[in-house]
Amino acid sequence: MASGRLPAPPTVGEAAEHYFGDRIRLAERYAWHLSTSAVQRGLIGPREVDRIWERHLLNCAAVAPLIPADADVVDVGSGAGLPGIVLAVARPDLRMTLVEPMLRRVTWLQEILIDIDIPCKVVRARAGEAGTPGGVDVVCARAVAALPTLAGWCLPVLRPGGVLVALKGESARRELVESGEALTGLGAVSWDVVECGEGLLPAPTTVVRVVAGDAVPRGSAASGDLQGRAARPGREPARTSVRKTPARARTRGTRRSRRRS
Repeated sequence: MASGRLPAPPTVGEAAEHYFGDRIRLAERYAWHLSTSAVQRGLIGPREVDRIWERHLLNCAAVAPLIPADADVVDVGSGAGLPGIVLAVARPDLRMTLVEPMLRRVTWLQEILIDIDIPCKVVRARAGEAGTPGGVDVVCARAVAALPTLAGWCLPVLRPGGVLVALKGESARRELVESGEALTGLGAVSWDVVECGEGLLPAPTTVVRVVAGDAVPRGSAASGDLQGRAARPGREPARTSVRKTPARARTRGTRRSRRRS
């Protein structure tokens, strides 16, 4: 496979250097693949080429400070590797698994990972098959499903205290408010909204974080797939607190689950 580079435009060059550091050339190669073969094979729309860095790479890279060191991470519904490949480039300490059900996307991901030479694992699977139940530190997802459905797929995969990191848009706060009861039933113990990349990016990345408890209903993962069905609620576990937000990522509008009487 041919490989070139697509440097970050000057308007976001500082942000690119901040997030990728001495691995910036790997990010440039991945950006080139997104702007060429990913478009040709239908993984990225042609209108996205002029904003690959701003809308895609940096939008995903801004989430990197939220993920603990040396974490086991699963990117559910990875598609063109967003955010999984971006995070693996920015954070070589992470053990990243890309989960994608569509064969043509899996094939493309495998080809790109060989070319840019980063050790991600690619699994062709549904979301409910994303990993060993209860064994993953972080599950991340971007533009995959509504929050209750996504949580039903992902929370059973997380260890107690593990975090679902969902990249969302402007409606994140409203969606979180509307999803509180469903999240409690699915075993979540706390949740919040975080703005990532403020002061670095033209538009910060809005993230919903959901923390898994120690009694996530296991039936939710078994029935979940990326085309999907929402999980059935289970009992509510005890509350826990959300970790402090790292630098350059500010928490707003925090909501936490209530203990039932």
